[in-house]
Amino acid sequence: MNYKLEWIYKLKNNEKVPCSSDWLTGEVAVQFAEELEASGKVTELYFYDEAGTSWILKEMKKLLTEIEEDPHEITVFFDGGFQKESNQAGLGAVIFFKQGKKKYRIRANQQFDEMESNSEAEYAAFYFALNILEDLGVNHLSCEFKGDSQGILKQLEGEWPCYEETLNRWLDRIEEKIKSLSLHPKFTVIPRKDNKEADKLATQALEGKEIFAKTLIL
Repeated sequence: MNYKLEWIYKLKNNEKVPCSSDWLTGEVAVQFAEELEASGKVTELYFYDEAGTSWILKEMKKLLTEIEEDPHEITVFFDGGFQKESNQAGLGAVIFFKQGKKKYRIRANQQFDEMESNSEAEYAAFYFALNILEDLGVNHLSCEFKGDSQGILKQLEGEWPCYEETLNRWLDRIEEKIKSLSLHPKFTVIPRKDNKEADKLATQALEGKEIFAKTLIL
């Protein structure tokens, strides 16, 4: 999760100036806060997360220690493939995250029956990725979701309406899962060429090749 700093800076004439930072990673935010406090010119220093929760420096250090071994800095790529002849879908997900000081990648796929369209397969792939996050124990964190399906991402952002009953049911399911995990999602539409790994996993699922692999990124 990213954090923003807000503080009061005291000028030489004792005038107080309110200041704030951009969004920073927890580690950088703490280092910045320590240097600000060391200057002796800062008061009322607070950290804020993207949900508006606030901490002082001591509380923030404790928080980062507690979550250090939990997955964080999560980016999810998803894609769905559809086979009209069999009404089967292939679901693909690639998840990048940090745990402690190490970076990992999960590649996973699944075959899903009784689909109606390629659009439905995209929704199912997104939900599949959420289930993986749940299994990882991800809670109360920011997550970026990247896919080449503009429709689902714009609908999740609330920018586009969804008129199909089947897709609306998937949207409800996805939104409920995001809420239950207390995620703070960011939705990013990417070109298809940048989603090749998730697309390949979806295709492999349709071919009956089941994959689940967690890899340490060096």
